[in-house]
Amino acid sequence: MIDSTQLNEASPEAASALSRLVAADAAVRRIAVLDLADLEDHTLVAPLVAALRDDPSPDVRREAASVLASWEQDDVVETLCAALLDANASVREAAQQALAELKEPGSAHVLRRWAARPEPFARRAALRGLRELRDVAAFEPALAALADANAEVRLEAVAVLGWLKDPRAVAPLAALATGDAHGAVRRAATGALGFAAVDDAHAGAALLHALTDADWQVREETATTLGKLRAHAARDALIHALADDYWQVRLRAARALGRLGDAHAAAAVSALLEHPISNLRKEAALALGELPTAASLAPLRAALDDRDPEVRKAARIALQQLAQRLEGGTP
Repeated sequence: MIDSTQLNEASPEAASALSRLVAADAAVRRIAVLDLADLEDHTLVAPLVAALRDDPSPDVRREAASVLASWEQDDVVETLCAALLDANASVREAAQQALAELKEPGSAHVLRRWAARPEPFARRAALRGLRELRDVAAFEPALAALADANAEVRLEAVAVLGWLKDPRAVAPLAALATGDAHGAVRRAATGALGFAAVDDAHAGAALLHALTDADWQVREETATTLGKLRAHAARDALIHALADDYWQVRLRAARALGRLGDAHAAAAVSALLEHPISNLRKEAALALGELPTAASLAPLRAALDDRDPEVRKAARIALQQLAQRLEGGTP
């Protein structure tokens, strides 16, 4: 029911929308929800909360969930969390998306509580919202969720820990990167390890192991992380990855070797300039520009005649970079 006092005190636009919020037609009520949201009046939040909680139409509840993310207060966040248990999947998805759009750190205490719910979908949504809030206190629930039976919940927990960058998470993430049964979780864990110290033993061992993972997407993500860390101890493993069955892994390995700046990798990277896939030739050329050795000059000059203009451009850039590294000379 709409409070008669609220109707009498409301603006004409608000009064019109509030009266339509109790119409028999669900389509009319849904438009009323949108109209109320457009007014951006915090005094109208309560009817929107009631629509999400009580309206018999999933379409109306879904619309209410979508608009309520704009008001970050405890009763709204609680109602959005409760909507994660809605009987209708589209309402649950809308509530999850709304929680992921929260920006107010004060909302985190509600989400932390919901991260311990028995329903996997609720746990996943709460963790996703906590990731966006960068809530330091989310460390413990996220760490606990690494052991969740649901792989999607573990994925969200990995994302939270990756954003928080707490060194205490390195060893658990390393264990997940090599031991989780799901490739998507292993891949996420290798990516999350990008905040580890370059000499961290747990991260180093896990990433070297993950570079031989059965899932090529895990290998690809691992090569990227090793490049971010500039893990010089991984040079030989990355050189070996240049011969991976998947060109995507080769590309990330070449990029990582470029970031290492180790001239010993130049010969192996140069060989990729003959690869039939132009994206890989381009990445190899760019990587050679970061490897300080005159041995790369000849293959890069040859790449200036590559059939792909992007590869030719990459070769020109690489030659300029290499000139600066080789005592300021001109190739």
